[in-house]
Amino acid sequence: MADASNSLINLGDISKPATVLIEKVSDAVGAIFLPHQIERIAKAEAKADKIKAVSHIEITKLQKRALRRLLQEESDKQKNIENVTQKALPLLTKTSSPKDIERDWLVNFFDKARMISDSEMQDLWSKILAGEANVPGTFSKRTINTIASLDKKDASLFNSLSNFVWDLGKTTVPLVFDVKDKIYNNYGINFETLKHLDSIGLINFESLAGYTLGSLPQSIKIFYRGRSLSITFGKSEKNELNVGSVLLTSVGKDLVKICDTKNISVFMEYTIDKWKQDANIIKST
Repeated sequence: MADASNSLINLGDISKPATVLIEKVSDAVGAIFLPHQIERIAKAEAKADKIKAVSHIEITKLQKRALRRLLQEESDKQKNIENVTQKALPLLTKTSSPKDIERDWLVNFFDKARMISDSEMQDLWSKILAGEANVPGTFSKRTINTIASLDKKDASLFNSLSNFVWDLGKTTVPLVFDVKDKIYNNYGINFETLKHLDSIGLINFESLAGYTLGSLPQSIKIFYRGRSLSITFGKSEKNELNVGSVLLTSVGKDLVKICDTKNISVFMEYTIDKWKQDANIIKST
């Protein structure tokens, strides 16, 4: 029987939600977090048995190379699955409910995540797994499938855009008023990069007309990185607020939840100046 002290993760030292998540993942994609040394020995013995078995039949050198490649590929995929799961465990909350994650969601998730070997991209996938465990239903399969097509550069670019996202009550919007302004360009946000994010389905970019929020009451309160802003319009109802040239798609709204965003200290003042040009009365609180 395996000694728990040799395990990649000692189940006795982690929270109940983490234990349940490991069980759910194992049920969906196969056993993970087996004892570290025994797992490696088992792989070596299995490989030796295969080589011994094929020695009793006629097999070409090409087939032998294919077998070795298959073993290596599956080993790499298993490692990726375990890395993503392991990185997700510390991100679980006390109220996490991994037991409620749909099995089909997990199967689809790891069908994509098993191909991710880059450490930073694994961090992103682990945040998605933890987010789904914390609040099942947070990330759609469509979001998973779209993110699977992102490369590291795409993810980094979207993360830069997330620095400009405001909470406008019922929605979140990256406020991009002028793509030529340095405040955006300093973070790699310009016309070309926004067109690219639009083409891969993370945003809708309207460079000419832009977007507005309509049917707003006379006073609203919005937020940027924990700072609140009160806006009072001239009319008592049916007011409009210019929100720039970018809106998040449903996939973008999911992805922005796990972005590692920064507080751009001058961005609130920059935004206030833009809105004042629209004759809105701005009050910061």
